[in-house]
Formats: sequence, structure tokens, C-alpha cells
Amino acid sequence: MEDKPLLAMKGIVKEFPGVKALKAVDFSLQPGEIHALLGENGAGKSTLMKVLSGVYSQDAGEIWLDGRQVRFAGPREAQALGIGIIHQELNLVPELTVMENIFLGREPRHSFGFVDKRTMERETAAVLAKLGTDIRPETVVSELSIGAQQMVEIAKALAGRTRILIMDEPTAALTERETERLFTIIRQLAAEGVGIVYISHRMEELFAVSQRITVMRDGSYIGTVPTGEISFDQLVRMMVGRELTDRFPKQPATIGREVLQVERLSRQEVLRDVSLTVHAGEIVGVAGLMGAGRTELARALFGADPIDSGRIVVDGQAQAIHSPRDAIAAGIGLITEDRKQQGLVLSMSVGDNLSLAALKEVCRRSFISGTAETGAVREQIATLKIKTPSGDQLVKNLSGGNQQKVVIGKWLLTKPKVLIMDEPTRGVDVGAKTEIYQIMNMLTAAGVGILMISSELPEILGMSDRILVMHRGRIAGELAAAEATQEEIMAFAAGG
Repeated sequence: MEDKPLLAMKGIVKEFPGVKALKAVDFSLQPGEIHALLGENGAGKSTLMKVLSGVYSQDAGEIWLDGRQVRFAGPREAQALGIGIIHQELNLVPELTVMENIFLGREPRHSFGFVDKRTMERETAAVLAKLGTDIRPETVVSELSIGAQQMVEIAKALAGRTRILIMDEPTAALTERETERLFTIIRQLAAEGVGIVYISHRMEELFAVSQRITVMRDGSYIGTVPTGEISFDQLVRMMVGRELTDRFPKQPATIGREVLQVERLSRQEVLRDVSLTVHAGEIVGVAGLMGAGRTELARALFGADPIDSGRIVVDGQAQAIHSPRDAIAAGIGLITEDRKQQGLVLSMSVGDNLSLAALKEVCRRSFISGTAETGAVREQIATLKIKTPSGDQLVKNLSGGNQQKVVIGKWLLTKPKVLIMDEPTRGVDVGAKTEIYQIMNMLTAAGVGILMISSELPEILGMSDRILVMHRGRIAGELAAAEATQEEIMAFAAGG
């Protein structure tokens, strides 16, 4: 790497009403460097990158690009200077095709002004091929899985003449194979001189791909260290300002009666004769590659998708589950993998979201009791340690970890017998993950059975009592968590 930085951000300050989001933060990037940016949710990482990409204008501080001071009036100016960003939240137009999304706002045109779709298709196919994906340029984005849409986001950023690429949680929805392919692309871009800013809560990724790591906490710059000269525990201490004694604080729980029995559940081509059990106090992990049918299983059990055949028994009673209403009545809750699209109503308050699935619990004579609702909301905020000024705060203003706690709290108010947790810690920091694991311990101690779907194998191994591995819509294998290894899980997941 060269001595002259490609990018230098010096003393960046950004304030919002009542909040100082960035407090004189420094950050630098060399040509060809993969520089990780680490911190808890709310630490200021995304705000700093929004300043760099022109979404926000800094209140104080300087940005230097190639030794020249710059200030962006908006994202277009940042893009024109070669700064691209892949946001954590998907930023695609679902009704448009892949190629229309990739060229949105900069469509190539014929001499008569018409859009040159042939050029769009050819260049889109080239960048998708570079990513090693079989996504077709003419496919409508809404027809793609979340993981495939994330690959389109990456392709969209790479299609421009990017010199600095900001990647905010780029692997959150990717399979292990797609992640490895992405790492290959990142290293290739770095070798070509592109500077990469890599933000991820998956710390194994930071050690695998970065050369330096900058840590932020509470809007402040904590320090920058070479990746090879710091341990996982030291990074966590810099990040949270305290020791985390156990990364996966699984508590042994008394395994009780069978609270969920699924017999030969099938649905079209996505689920094939799935049978499983979950007991009170037990965490059953569900692993598998993308497309294996894990989320489809969760949706079928919750009544969000119809089933063709099979039997669902909850706490000894056979259930006819045709809708989420039926599932809730039977004692099943579902924490969806995409909390912002499917788990929360972002325009509503924390309190309204918490009580949304359990309105009958706070109703008196068919009317919502303000007293009962307020009491229930305060109890959940206190029990789950949700960081919010009050239940009246808009849920969209909370950090990712606290939003996830609201989703969990919503289901706790329904008093579930079975809680399905699909990617329960996706997009939350290491401190918030530990708090969510402690909530899971609290639930199992109270006799709730948990079916936990996760793409993170360390999480599956660290928090499960038993592990089910899915492959092409079937249960390919079952392992005792205490004896399982990542290699065994991957062998089953790959169809071995």
C-alpha cells in the first residue's frame, strides 16, 4: 500500500437534534486496502459512511480525496468521484428488472434518445458473471430471494467506476459459497487499486478479509489497528468498553414435554416430508444453505404459506394452521429474518409494535385499555433492556439490536409455547447478540421451545441443544449440538 492515502477523513462531526452522532472522528483508506469499520449498533459507522457518500453533510471536519479537500452536496457528487456504497438495507426497485436497477439513473441511450437495452443487458451480464452468479439481467427483482437481491446490490455498485467501495453488512443474506465468492471479488478489486471500507458484525469476516480495523464507540473514534496484531477479545473490549465473558452464553435448561411435533410436512417443491420435534426448554437449531427450505419451513409452520400435506401438533393438540392468526392462537410465534420488512411497522411507536400481536391481552370489552397496554409495554422494555426514551419513540429510530428486541418482545406478549426465530441476530452487533442469547435462555428457562434458524454455524453450535440440517426441502441430518462440528453440518447441508 502507498504512503499517500486515497482517503482521509479528519475530525468529522455530525449532529442531529438532541444527538451528537459523530464526535471528531478520523478515518483513512489507502489505495488497494480493505479497511474494516467496527462498532456496536449506534456507534456511528453508518453515519460516517453516509457523510463519505454524500448522504449527509458534516457539521465540522474535513474530507480529503487523493490529497485534495472535497465536500459533497449530495450522493451524485460522491458517485462522480468514484465513491460507491452497498447499504445494509436493500436499495432496489422491486418492480424493475435486474439490469434496470443496475443502470437506474444512468441508462445508456441511442443517438435518438431511446434507452439502449441491448447494451444494458450485455454490461449487466458481464458484471453478474464477474460475481459468479446465475442471475439473469431481465429478471424482475421482486422474483429474487433476499440473498440474490443482495448480489444485485453488489453488482450495482461494481457497475460504476468505483475507486472507494463502502460495503455495509454485504454478506448478511448470502450463503457461505456466495460469501467466499464475494471475498474473491473484494480481493480482486483491492488488487486493482480500489479501496474497500468493510462493515460487518461477523468478526470472523473482518479477520479473514481486512488489513486494518478501525473501531468506533458511541460516535467516537477509539483506534485503528493492523488486523494481524489484535485478538477477537481485544477487539470486543475496544468495541463495547467491557469484557464479554462468553460469546455464546447458552444455559442448560430442563428439557420438558414435547411442545411441537411436525409430521411429513410438504409444500410444492420447497418442503418434502419434513418431520421434527421441539421440547419445552429446548433450542433446536436449523442449519442449511440458502434455498434449503429453512425460511419456507418457518413460514409454513406459522401459516404464512399454505401446506399441501402434513400434520402440526402443538402441546399435544393437532392444529389446523391456515393463517398466522391460527398459529398465534395455537401458541406459535415467528421472528422473521427481515425485521424491517416483515417484523416491524417502522412508522409506528415502540409500544404499538410491542402490543401488535397481542391486542387481546390488552383489550377490555373489545377496546384497547391504555393502562393495560402501557403497563405491558413498560414491562417488556424493562425485561428486554430495550434502549428507548419511552414506548412512544418511533421504532425506526432505534438501533438494529433494539429493534430486534422489540420484535422478540412483541411475541413474548403472546405467551408462546413455541417461538420460531429466523436469523435472530442478523445485523446486530456482538454486544446485542449476547443480550439476545440471554433472552433465549430466559425463554427456555420458562419452558418455551425455540426453533432457531441461522446461517451462522458458530451460533448454531453455540446455542442449540439439537441441530437439524436441511437440504433441498428435506431434513438431511440431525446432530447433538455437543458433539457436532461445522464440517459435519456442511456435509449434510451439501447433500452428503
